[in-house]
Amino acid sequence: MSDILLLDTDVETSLRSAVRDLLTTRCDPSAVARAYDGDRTLTRTLWTSITDDLGLAGLLIPEDRGGAGGTARDAAVVLEEFGRFVAPVPFLTSSVVAATVLLAGDSTLVGRLGDGSCSAALLTPFSTALATHIPTLTADAQGRLSGLVTSVAGALDTDVLLAAVETADGTEVHALTAAAAQIKPVVSLDMTRPLADVAVDSVPGRVVVAAESGWAAIQSGLTLGAALLASEQAGIAAWCLETTVEYLKLRRQFGRVVGGFQAIKHRLADLYVEVESASAAARYAAGTYAADDPDSVIATAVAASYCSDIAVRAAEEAIQLHGGIGMTWEHPAHLYLKRAKADQIGLGSPGHHRRLLADLVGLPA
Repeated sequence: MSDILLLDTDVETSLRSAVRDLLTTRCDPSAVARAYDGDRTLTRTLWTSITDDLGLAGLLIPEDRGGAGGTARDAAVVLEEFGRFVAPVPFLTSSVVAATVLLAGDSTLVGRLGDGSCSAALLTPFSTALATHIPTLTADAQGRLSGLVTSVAGALDTDVLLAAVETADGTEVHALTAAAAQIKPVVSLDMTRPLADVAVDSVPGRVVVAAESGWAAIQSGLTLGAALLASEQAGIAAWCLETTVEYLKLRRQFGRVVGGFQAIKHRLADLYVEVESASAAARYAAGTYAADDPDSVIATAVAASYCSDIAVRAAEEAIQLHGGIGMTWEHPAHLYLKRAKADQIGLGSPGHHRRLLADLVGLPA
């Protein structure tokens, strides 16, 4: 195991504080819940604040290419806070996955992502974990693209779509304007990160990552996305645990504070260990990418498989231990359960990552 620091540095502490302060004032749970009524206003206004006020759209893009020059550890801090607030913004899909893909090629579009003047989304189902499983579009002799990709995350909130196109020389990545595609929202469990089916019919595009680099660029984007999604899941789990503990300190039943019952203490203690372990796994995975450590592949498989399950468990415990109020629409716990459950299959299911981990460590079937 590599020597990776799991505690925040001073810079990361400041970044966490800035993101949390902004979300506390501008990401109220009642506004987040309106996404389930089709209101996307918060997404637009909050994303503008994140890009303009905090400059986080290009966090992972080097400064010499127009970004902030941050590391995967910085992005992990941001995503952990987004998880704590179930922030309905396209940071994962645009600033992590799409930005990582584009870093292998087109500098102009990378610069636009870096300064927040546009966002991008990779045309792939949200559940996809391997570049070999990505649906590809077809390109005619004039470079016009056609095809259909279902269950794409981030497509509703983006300006540019990135599509994989198979050629004789390999997999190219093409960019096309989102306005030129037919984007049909689908009913999702988590409407704070909605999915959409994207149809493209003879739409002009341009090559932004060449064929010799396309497959590796897409796989890098998906893998880093899975590693950093674990930080969002750790943030979800932490919020659920902390909120539940605070509630059980106040809730009284049979003349006693509910949190004082021994059985409740045991459940919370078990959950605390799991949430802290998830946080450590997620931070270690991000740290390996920041340090360019070869252990990153194994660390990602561990974090992605473990954190996704713990986020769901923490959300389920939060709802149950809040009693009747936890089952209501007015309490925000349902937002966390839906995000955790949707994230559980995002960029690879726990089973996929466990199979990958077994192969990496030579564990026989």
